[in-house]
Amino acid sequence: MRSGRTFYLDRRNGKVMGVCAGIADFTGWDATLVRIGLVLVTLMGAFPWTFLAYGVVAWVAKSKPEGRYEADAISPRRSSAREARDAMRDIDRRMAEVESFVTHPNASLAREIDSLR
Repeated sequence: MRSGRTFYLDRRNGKVMGVCAGIADFTGWDATLVRIGLVLVTLMGAFPWTFLAYGVVAWVAKSKPEGRYEADAISPRRSSAREARDAMRDIDRRMAEVESFVTHPNASLAREIDSLR
């Protein structure tokens, strides 16, 4: 369960009154799993009580405010090509230094290796 969240009926994503969609939004679960769970609990012997609880929750709980739907739909800001190029500039510089160190002939090291032969 996500902390700091308030339970709302999610009528936009709901099938009947938005109770299962609201429970799914509140807990972070998939709404289909909540609906299947409700049906299974009802079939396992809690027939009148699940309908009663469903009706009470639909009657007591508030609908999700319209502003909350837009906040859920906002996607994270994508970076531009310039920002990506600026972020990679330091990595490119360090890779160039490593490449020049590896490929640059080291005369003093070559002399020491020759002297050991």
